[in-house]
Amino acid sequence: MRTFAKIIAFMVSLCALQANAASASAPLQVFVSILPQKYFVERIGGEHVAVSVMVGPGQSPETYEPTPRQMVALSQARLYFSIGVPFESTWMKRIRDANPALRAVPMQRGIELLPLTGPSGEPGGTDPHVWTSPRRVKIMAATIRDALIENDPAHHGDYESNYRAFIAELDALDWNIQSILASAKGKPFLVFHPAWGYFANDYGLHQIPIEAEGKEPGARSLASVIDLGKREGVKVIFVQTQFSRRTAETIATAIGARVVAVDPLAENYPQNLLQVAHEFADALK
Repeated sequence: MRTFAKIIAFMVSLCALQANAASASAPLQVFVSILPQKYFVERIGGEHVAVSVMVGPGQSPETYEPTPRQMVALSQARLYFSIGVPFESTWMKRIRDANPALRAVPMQRGIELLPLTGPSGEPGGTDPHVWTSPRRVKIMAATIRDALIENDPAHHGDYESNYRAFIAELDALDWNIQSILASAKGKPFLVFHPAWGYFANDYGLHQIPIEAEGKEPGARSLASVIDLGKREGVKVIFVQTQFSRRTAETIATAIGARVVAVDPLAENYPQNLLQVAHEFADALK
């Protein structure tokens, strides 16, 4: 009988060891707010992370609300990389309450935020669209690397080497965009939603938004934007699929411009930014 008890105890211990080994080898469960962040975390985390995204394709982080299924999945996650988009101000406390063990890491930590300006240059809050700048993404990459190493030190070497490869990729992307936009420096561009302020800051462009902080322009601001568009000879107004094109198309008709969609939330980060750079270069000839 005593021998049988020892066998049972041994089997229980063995099962526990196997369960712990399986848990240790499982990917780190990570959540991010938007698709570009998924790209960043996967480039550094590789096979050691499983990344879930809150705001999916075609959805807006301005108005997004998590689904019940996402809230359940968040209860099992180890890390959440926030980035300062609007829905986080309402939901991050609820997300942490649902999983007190979840570690929330602000990906924009250490980055100087630019002011958000309205159509006539009036100041607003701070601009959350930091990911549109490859140079600032390099700062985010270090934040990602450090958080992954802290939570999964067994794969320290992989995270470090993946980080270095990602930095090289970002440097190459930055150089290519500089080359594409070399002749556009100092030129203004019209955009419906002001998502490209950091991109413009990197490459010497001047973003003029039609709306700011989710508010469409009033009659006076609209007239001012139309006058500016005519004066500057604007031929393209940039929009994104997450917002209505109606106001942009009204302005485009008034100034003889066309409306072009560019997406700051696309997942394939380098490919998307190169495409955006070419669109800007073409519009600012």
